[in-house]
Amino acid sequence: MNSFIVKGLVLAGVLIVATLVVIKQMHIDLSDPVNLITFLGAVAIAVLTFGVGAKYMAQMKTDTASGELAEENWDGIGEYKNELPSGWAWSYVGVMIWAIWYFLWGYPLNAYSQIGEYNKEVKNYQKKFEAKWKNPSPEVLRDMGESIFLVQCAPCHGETGDGLDGKAQDFTSRMTKEQILAVIKSGQHQLMYPLGAMPAGMASGKQAEEVAAWIAGGMKGKAPATWATCAGCHGQDGKGNGGSAPDLAEYDETLVKHVLKHGKKGIIGQMPAFPGRFTPVQEKALAAYLKTLKQ
Repeated sequence: MNSFIVKGLVLAGVLIVATLVVIKQMHIDLSDPVNLITFLGAVAIAVLTFGVGAKYMAQMKTDTASGELAEENWDGIGEYKNELPSGWAWSYVGVMIWAIWYFLWGYPLNAYSQIGEYNKEVKNYQKKFEAKWKNPSPEVLRDMGESIFLVQCAPCHGETGDGLDGKAQDFTSRMTKEQILAVIKSGQHQLMYPLGAMPAGMASGKQAEEVAAWIAGGMKGKAPATWATCAGCHGQDGKGNGGSAPDLAEYDETLVKHVLKHGKKGIIGQMPAFPGRFTPVQEKALAAYLKTLKQ
């Protein structure tokens, strides 16, 4: 084998070994498809660069000009009428085949998706998380909910859950009298409960005031007569008939799940929905913690 080619392949080998040393020192996982493809690409570039470069350097050293000269020349420098090198021709055909494949079946139809890879990893992690915390104690559930709340909810609702002076929902109480009157006046269907939309104008005037004050006060004592209309959907105890309508007494698990799934309009704007962001255990934990904020 020509000495130039041997030297070129030796240099390529040195570069590959150096790359492997760096990979080991940086603890890069080659079982990851992206890392492996990147490494193989680097190997291919090293081999082709040094191998092809050495080949042509050797060829330049030994080859002599021959063949039929073209009529055109520039300052006495002319070109030979040599045929197209077969390697170039096959490379051109290969690139065209690859381009057709890439256009029709490759990207974007079957492209690698970094977001898809991330979602897959998150899904696997959540599966392990659910298995680990399948039956958490009430204390663990509350602590877990507090961690979630401080990271995900506190920026809008405040670290103590007081809603930052009315900028967001105040979790230290279920609903204020003003909020209840607004719902009675305009109706409500933001959270998509099974019983459907609450129509507007279910009560008015003094009757609406009495119901709103009773609910906001924690539904203690005798209920006003108009409550019978509300109880048809929310239940006599106001707990939502097993998830058929919103629980007006506290932030139960069903209510938290509905808000996380659908989002909700608030004073500072629309709270975005977080479908799939939390696992069932995390949603349960968040509801458990919110109950501890209610006075």
